[in-house]
Amino acid sequence: MTQAPWQENLYARRIQRVIAYICDHLDEDLSVARLSDVAGFSMFHFHRQFSAFTGFTVAQFVRLTRLERAAYQLAFDRSRSVLQVALDAGFAAPESFARAFKELHGQTPSEFRQAPRWLLWAARRPLPTPTSPRTDMKPEIVQFATTRIAVLEHRGPPEGLMASVTRFIEWRRSCRDSPVATHRTFGIPYDDPSTVDPASFRFDICGELTGPLSPNAAGIIEKVIPGGRCARTRHVGSTDALGDSLRSLYSEWLPPSGEQPREAFPCFFHYVSRMPTVAKHEQVTDIYLPLR
Repeated sequence: MTQAPWQENLYARRIQRVIAYICDHLDEDLSVARLSDVAGFSMFHFHRQFSAFTGFTVAQFVRLTRLERAAYQLAFDRSRSVLQVALDAGFAAPESFARAFKELHGQTPSEFRQAPRWLLWAARRPLPTPTSPRTDMKPEIVQFATTRIAVLEHRGPPEGLMASVTRFIEWRRSCRDSPVATHRTFGIPYDDPSTVDPASFRFDICGELTGPLSPNAAGIIEKVIPGGRCARTRHVGSTDALGDSLRSLYSEWLPPSGEQPREAFPCFFHYVSRMPTVAKHEQVTDIYLPLR
């Protein structure tokens, strides 16, 4: 007997609630008993529904989510030792953590920290792209001030973007030109990865500049985000789903708004908070659409 559409939507919302709970409470008890309570299902039915919607058992999903967080902590949070990352991921022994991490990511934790192979990580990463990005989709019209930026130009397949991000972060750590704690971080997508040839994909990884850009061997150049009127909307959730919010901005808000996009400059992202500082579903990104 097939489920009615309203039942499917109800179940999907419950599973999304559980996924959000898991991401919010990775360091706490995530037993089937606790999570079935969050979902409002019996333990028997919850296990079946969760596997049907995600393709994973509860234990697999929790383990993979912890290992995914561990990858971001290793790459971007040098204040945590490998042992601390292992304990955060729920492993009592660093050896068992190393085995599980290498099986999933193709590198040991130490190797990944020193030189993360993001292309391999993206290919082996089994977690599905999060759905239902949360955005108010009621943009406000703001005046964006002209902003100087330090830029690493990523050119090539989207799967290589994280490797470019790593290079940019290493540059920011190596100098005082654009300290991440006090200077904004931006992204400028020139192409839609779902429609452009991967080899032609262009994306600028940017950090705000308030002083001169020092000569460097990292390929960092200076550009400007021009000032002017912009529609700004807030996306809360995984950055993997930013494209969905961007398409909604263009297809749902722009046509009836009476506004016209500025042709001289593309939309851009201001990353307000990102992993590993916050959980994946708590990331905050402001989307700016330049207007005439």
